[in-house]
Amino acid sequence: MITILSNTRRQFLRGLTFSAAALAAPGAFAEALTRTPRMTEGPFYPDRLPLDTDNDLLIINNQTTPAIGEITHLSGRILSASGSPVRNAVVEIWQCDQHGAYIHSRSGNAANRDRNFQGYGRFLTDARGQYYFRTIKPVPYPGRTPHIHFAINRGSRRVLTTQMLIKGHPGNERDGIFRSITDPKLRAAVMTEFKPMPGSRAGELTADFDLVLDYTPEA
Repeated sequence: MITILSNTRRQFLRGLTFSAAALAAPGAFAEALTRTPRMTEGPFYPDRLPLDTDNDLLIINNQTTPAIGEITHLSGRILSASGSPVRNAVVEIWQCDQHGAYIHSRSGNAANRDRNFQGYGRFLTDARGQYYFRTIKPVPYPGRTPHIHFAINRGSRRVLTTQMLIKGHPGNERDGIFRSITDPKLRAAVMTEFKPMPGSRAGELTADFDLVLDYTPEA
């Protein structure tokens, strides 16, 4: 986990904590929640996990050269079907780098892979069900619209596999996996906006993506 925070990132995390506190009451807005639809894991879940699997995908171990791409602070909550936060859930994400290459032995464009991009990370949710990653804004590659893969695990059980897309991206409607979701509410549940991070001089972005499980896990 990252321990050194910039002022802008500190402000962002304080805002995240405030927002989560306002919605942390069990069952808050439960009737308005839409379950996050399942989407395919795809062929590029890492076939060999990197040595560094923390929540900062821009810096590998103690290297000083960051990955290429638009820096994005990705956060959200894992919620149960009743609207309660799910704590101690392991959130995994994986995505291609700026050149469209995954950290997978059969990835396309592997010869041009950004060796400074971790490509995979995980985070254990807190008592409010919150997670946080620092990564890059996803980019398209042949056949797919920009997306980030998500897997949610409770203990040894994977309880949800899905993907997050960029809201309003023109490639979404040409993406066969996204088109397989026909319900407008379910479509909206797998998309989010990437917004400029307030106070950032480096053009960093924020993305807020909550995931709602289709069951209420035991404490």
